[in-house]
Amino acid sequence: MRFLLALLAAASAFGAVTGVTTNATTGKPQAGVSIDLVQPGANGMQALGNAKSAADGTFTIDASIPPGPALLRSTYAGVTYTQAIPPGTPTTGLTVNVFEASAVPPTDMTTQHLILIEPSATTLHISETFFTKNNSNITYFDATNGTLKLYLPQGVPADLKISIDSTGVPIQRPVQKGRQNGQYKVDYPLKPGETRFDLEYSLPASDTFSSRVLAETPATKLVTPGSVTLSGDALTDLGQEQQTQARVYTFKGNSFKVKILGVGSIRGPEAVAPPPGEESGAPKCCEEAPARVNTQMAWVLGLSLTILLLGGTLLFRRGTV
Repeated sequence: MRFLLALLAAASAFGAVTGVTTNATTGKPQAGVSIDLVQPGANGMQALGNAKSAADGTFTIDASIPPGPALLRSTYAGVTYTQAIPPGTPTTGLTVNVFEASAVPPTDMTTQHLILIEPSATTLHISETFFTKNNSNITYFDATNGTLKLYLPQGVPADLKISIDSTGVPIQRPVQKGRQNGQYKVDYPLKPGETRFDLEYSLPASDTFSSRVLAETPATKLVTPGSVTLSGDALTDLGQEQQTQARVYTFKGNSFKVKILGVGSIRGPEAVAPPPGEESGAPKCCEEAPARVNTQMAWVLGLSLTILLLGGTLLFRRGTV
């Protein structure tokens, strides 16, 4: 035991990063995992070292970490997992978890879909948020058909990008056309835990809005500012959320067409532009280029739509209309 501690201390002194890679699906050490040690910098990610896990899952990267945070990026079964090493924390005896991947969606996975409708005199601004919770111990990744599938109305821009957050650091991915007419897909592995997708687009001003959804349960929620009301067939008014005064609706089936009355925005004029000198989004320290998330998304939808999700669910459970 003393000999092992001495070896670990020596490794730390020479700046090595050591640990064990575990397959969290099987619960066993995982061999052959490619592990990169990187650090975010002014010029992007700086490679510090790399290694492959041995037969017993152990790995050693002979590199020291300069001042600041670092990341371990572990690639297994075509999926990259990112783990932060904060400044001042131990760099030896780390545990790196990876998972088996499947192109079949886990049965223990749910997605809540919110659509925020904000009409003005000149545009119809739409924000869609998907909260996905993967309660299994398998990563869902379907590179062919996409792991997030969605319908978008006609007239959306062709170069849409979606903001994705599963680690606290948003990144962006393109929204690609799917196989069916009007259907789109996003290629991103849904790892165990929670993943959030945020999408924004604007359409010409209109007093109606229609679209489709893939799943009828859980029911998609339509959200409007308090000054805007919706009406339509099979539409249910769930009431107003107390903190934002937003109105929450749901509908039966997998398509809807609503009549819009009024104009307004939950976010207000102060959310249109970021404060001078500030950049929205998170620090550049993830496995991919982080999203330049629209400030309206970053610090309003992050709070407001989460509140709406909880508030709308509570209203639905209580039967409030």
